[in-house]
Amino acid sequence: MPRFELDLDPLQHITTDAIGQPGQRVFYLQGWRTTDPQPVTVILEKIQVQSLAVGVEQLLAEVARQHPQLDEAPVDFKEEKMRIHPPVDPLFRTGELGLGYDEERDLVVLLVREIQTEGDDPEQASVVRFWCSRAQARRMARWAAEVIKRGRPICPQCGEPIEPEGHFCPKKNGHRH
Repeated sequence: MPRFELDLDPLQHITTDAIGQPGQRVFYLQGWRTTDPQPVTVILEKIQVQSLAVGVEQLLAEVARQHPQLDEAPVDFKEEKMRIHPPVDPLFRTGELGLGYDEERDLVVLLVREIQTEGDDPEQASVVRFWCSRAQARRMARWAAEVIKRGRPICPQCGEPIEPEGHFCPKKNGHRH
């Protein structure tokens, strides 16, 4: 049985963001309900934020394909609203992410499971479910892509981040550029 399970159903707002300088940023997922002014925050890895942005877009494309009668989720967002809000007091570091869609309620669910260390019982991992509209999910995904772009540039050859002092690229046989 998990240490705790939270169902944020439905959310007033959901966002991802990063705090810190490129190369040293910490990434977060945050959501809150209208009934609870205290946000729920978890830590993500950069690759999880990237995967989340792509996964949400793919999920929404599949929902649109299967349900053409639904209005398309808007893509607009206001940067100041998408920033993470204090207090930034994460419940845990994320190990697993999952996405789903509830057709009856027209809601997207993002399942976040706490990271486990070797030897931990996977059934003990804490879980948070973020339930949001398709529009909220799309805004979060588009903002997540923007947050990722604001980090270190990516080497087009090897796909690794380029440090300010240069980049040792294995595809360029170790030559800096």
